[in-house]
Amino acid sequence: MFSASLLARFMHSPSKKHYGAAKKVLRYIQGTIDYGIEYAAGKSALLIGYCDSDWSGSEEDMKSTLRYAFSFGSGVFSWASVKQHSVALSIAEAEYVSVAEATSQAIWLRFVLEDFGEEQATATTLLCDNTSAIAMSKNPVFHQRSKHIRRKFHFIRDAIQDGEIDLVYYKGEEQIADIFTKALSKDRFSYLRSLLGVKSASTLEGSVEM
Repeated sequence: MFSASLLARFMHSPSKKHYGAAKKVLRYIQGTIDYGIEYAAGKSALLIGYCDSDWSGSEEDMKSTLRYAFSFGSGVFSWASVKQHSVALSIAEAEYVSVAEATSQAIWLRFVLEDFGEEQATATTLLCDNTSAIAMSKNPVFHQRSKHIRRKFHFIRDAIQDGEIDLVYYKGEEQIADIFTKALSKDRFSYLRSLLGVKSASTLEGSVEM
């Protein structure tokens, strides 16, 4: 998803480098055509979110890319990788905006799950690997790093106080949302892909593939 999103930014004037990258993406798709997401039965029906962001990852306009993913018992079922609309002045701000977008998605998913009879009785755990973003979310007087951030992103504080979201630190090595934002080594990519629940059909037995 990250590769396709990145290449789409140059679709109007691609270079030979972009054509070469596109061919690599197609070769990867061809080699993993039988891969899908495993949804195992008997797992706890608990909504869990992962959110992350790079900082000024776009060399063209220095904007950051936010990403999030949500799992519900087993494999992920909701995810996104989106370039932020404004330039973040710090890593903490880029991560904070990512947390805010993930919070918005989590609240919507909680409503949807309630309609399906899967009401989330406890706060939805949102895993973030940036302690500064967590501090900004939980401390309304954390002015120095948050006073310039647009007010629309501060609603996360209300979500935490209302018991809808529980923002928790999660070490970056296990942050599965990392796969949606940057190019990774083969080993790390394969590891994070497995954490998403993506497996070859040959290894899936008695489960639903999507």
